Amino acid sequence: MNRSGLYNEIKKKQSYLCVGLDTDLARVPKHLLSEPDPVFAFNKAIIDATKDHCVAYKPNIAFYEALGPKGWESLEKTMDYIPDNIFTIADAKRGDIGNTSKKYAETFFSYFNFDSVTVAPYMGIDSVSPFLEFDDKWVILLGLTSNKGSDDFQHLISNGKPLHEHVIEKAQSWGNPDNLMFVLGATHPENFKGLRALAEDYFFLVPGVGAQGGSLSGVSEHGMNDHCGLLVNSSRGIIYAGGDSEDFAEVAGQKAKELATEMSTLL
Repeated sequence: MNRSGLYNEIKKKQSYLCVGLDTDLARVPKHLLSEPDPVFAFNKAIIDATKDHCVAYKPNIAFYEALGPKGWESLEKTMDYIPDNIFTIADAKRGDIGNTSKKYAETFFSYFNFDSVTVAPYMGIDSVSPFLEFDDKWVILLGLTSNKGSDDFQHLISNGKPLHEHVIEKAQSWGNPDNLMFVLGATHPENFKGLRALAEDYFFLVPGVGAQGGSLSGVSEHGMNDHCGLLVNSSRGIIYAGGDSEDFAEVAGQKAKELATEMSTLL
């Protein structure tokens, strides 16, 4: 999906919600465990309940890899089921170089047909450029993440600026607003105004709203650009809101609707 297609979907739905499909088999409702593929059965129900309220889905690849071949099959079926008008993110956080990076790109872009993949920038342009060679595909580069450990490196000062700012500035010489986004955690809303000034036309993927305590209003106030420029992710706060109940999907749909409704007032 290109940038105009994503903008159009945001405008049509009045939502910039991304639903994270971090599907943990241990948290799938018990009544689905007798299904031939419980993970896909769960994802299918979540997608049916939330697709009218979100513009993106973000499967966290670790939850599928951990299940071996069956997990990859669940992921493939999930990707086939997601509607074509919804943006897809492989939350894989790959970050190797050379032919290895190229093969990761082929896995997610050619085989699974994701629209985008999260990439770690630590090894520099060698680890990012193979992903940027695919037309109408996106790199979502880790910039300032929402986890506690982000303080270990991402805020270190060099030449008067924190490391994450150097990453965001440098990466713009590798890609452009049509193929590059940045991950910026919602738990750092105080940084959004300055980071938006550094990357005015770029999309930000924002995890950390909901279960991690990030503020949707704070992120939106300081992080939005003229075309929205935000994809705000919620995973556990939506997909597990219904717990083990048989109406888990209905509850998830309601949570997604609530977030989308709030977003419509902030656009």
